[in-house]
Amino acid sequence: MTTRASVLTAVKRHGATVFGLLLLGGALYVVQREFRTLSWSDIQGALHGTPASSLWAAAGFTLLAYIILTAYDRLGSVYAGHPVSYARTSLASFVAYSLANNLGFATVSGAAVRYRFYAAWGLPPLAIAKVVAFTSLTFGLGGFALGGLVLVMEPEVLPFFGSGTPRWLMQAAGIAMWTIVAAYILAARFVSHFRLFGHRIDLPGFPMAVGQTALASADVAVTALVFWTLLPHVEGLTFLHFLGIYVLALSAGIIANVPGGIGVFDGAIMIGLSSYLPAPVVVGALLLFRLYYYIVPLFIAGLMFAAFEVSQRRHLMDRIAPERGVAVSFEVPAMAALTALAAMTMILIGALPPKPNALDGVFDILDDAASHFAASVVGCMLLVAAYGLMRRLAIAWWGALALLLNGALVVWLRGEPWWLIGGFMLLAALLTTVRPAFYRLARLNAEPLSAENVAILAALSLSALTLAGIGYAGPYADMSWWGVVLSAEAPHSLRFAVALAGVFLLVAAVRLLRPARTGALPYDDAMQQRLAALGAVAPPPGDADGAMLGEGERAGFAFMKRDGVWLALGDPAGEERDRISAIWRFRDVCERAGVDPAFWRAGPDLLRVYADIGLTPFALGAGPQGPLYLVCRPERDIAALLPLLPKMDHAV
Repeated sequence: MTTRASVLTAVKRHGATVFGLLLLGGALYVVQREFRTLSWSDIQGALHGTPASSLWAAAGFTLLAYIILTAYDRLGSVYAGHPVSYARTSLASFVAYSLANNLGFATVSGAAVRYRFYAAWGLPPLAIAKVVAFTSLTFGLGGFALGGLVLVMEPEVLPFFGSGTPRWLMQAAGIAMWTIVAAYILAARFVSHFRLFGHRIDLPGFPMAVGQTALASADVAVTALVFWTLLPHVEGLTFLHFLGIYVLALSAGIIANVPGGIGVFDGAIMIGLSSYLPAPVVVGALLLFRLYYYIVPLFIAGLMFAAFEVSQRRHLMDRIAPERGVAVSFEVPAMAALTALAAMTMILIGALPPKPNALDGVFDILDDAASHFAASVVGCMLLVAAYGLMRRLAIAWWGALALLLNGALVVWLRGEPWWLIGGFMLLAALLTTVRPAFYRLARLNAEPLSAENVAILAALSLSALTLAGIGYAGPYADMSWWGVVLSAEAPHSLRFAVALAGVFLLVAAVRLLRPARTGALPYDDAMQQRLAALGAVAPPPGDADGAMLGEGERAGFAFMKRDGVWLALGDPAGEERDRISAIWRFRDVCERAGVDPAFWRAGPDLLRVYADIGLTPFALGAGPQGPLYLVCRPERDIAALLPLLPKMDHAV
């Protein structure tokens, strides 16, 4: 039973991530295969061939799609019993969807952003939870309704399942999807609520359930129209055909849980449209679609959210000095997401043949530096750097800066467009402006040089030298490193060596860029006295399950363990900077344990730090030193925490 429980825990903790990585790996292989015969001139020709009328139509449908999205939150607030003005729900909806679609990190997920907005506007936690649940369910209803329509009417348009799949089987799947939607609508007509996995689910009523389904279906259909209008007319590709491809590609991108579905959505679209349109045309439409629906809204929403965050925290600016390394929480995930986007760009352009440039035949070693192989390695290392940036590691900041400059050089050597080079340089410049936000020490420079760290460093160095030797010589420099692994033309020994070196390089880099290891400390009489001396909440032994100290052991707090969440008893007390490190160490320990961190009766001084680790505050009332808060990840934990915290009764 213990083994089974541990397996289930591991699957619950890592299953989604592993599955997403597998989808991403498969998508990258597909994209690379399709890109190998392309050139930027082909893609530019397709872009220039897009009529102005199509561009204006796509812009109009993009605006309409986001207008439809704003209705999600308006209906959600009515359903929750706390109607919010359309202006406010429009702001929350646009920012939440734009940031979540592009960034995908916990601190800027759609649920977390909504909790930030609605908590500031005075909605109680359970009401916000209902709004979040309503918006999430509404989006799913649209996918099921339209997916069922495609599978019933035109099941053969989905090439992903092969021509051998019986038509009746696909139609049965479509009917099953319709049955789920119909069951939800009928349940809303006859039942006010039901219980699922111990949670009470309140249904919105028949009219609103019908409105949800219609609204979500219109949203998905209009978003597909944005893409559809950017494609040229081709025989046999009706809108219904394209809708099926789009819904499946969108679903794959969501399941993979990568920012913007990058790679996965694109690979699925390229497979689905491969029998209708040439690859350059599809890639050109993909670029325009991402510009309209993702990139432009991202920058607008980012500015709106940053302005909102600053306005909400203006009274805290003087309490937490910039030199303490605390930046507005949006900046760090935004930099990490943009770095990940640069990494994916490097990986994708590495699959394109380099353009002729002024250095051809002059410096062969520079030509080799711009190879597919080198570009793919730089792209993968940038992904690792983005992982470290999210954890605010100083060494990740230095690594990302160096790799971005390296990427700009590679792009220039390959003869790519000036705006692509400028994008890498601009991101590097933006990264330099937020240096104080990256203040944490990594395992590499925070722990003694143990035998384990020496072995990791040796593996990293050996792997880098192996990949560099292959990338700068031989006929395989025109492949990415995983392309060599998958190539049937390469010798088995070479494929094995590259696979081993590539995996070792990435694993070693991730391990060295992880925060310094720490663990929860036992809570006994000695720890109680130590925390009491620091000024922290120090209940009798038995009333707390553990303690956490900062990196300098000059600040700490006690905490309780609950199912799925560990609850700290108040703010860390002690030396100011060590209070911040104690919060981050607690976050890391909770992540390794597969639980969420939360803080009970936290004061206002460290709210910005809690926001940096993705937590949202809810007012509990006033204490002797000022207002008190429950700070948690409400999109997952509010239902579990409310019964434990009777002091929140008046806030619900």
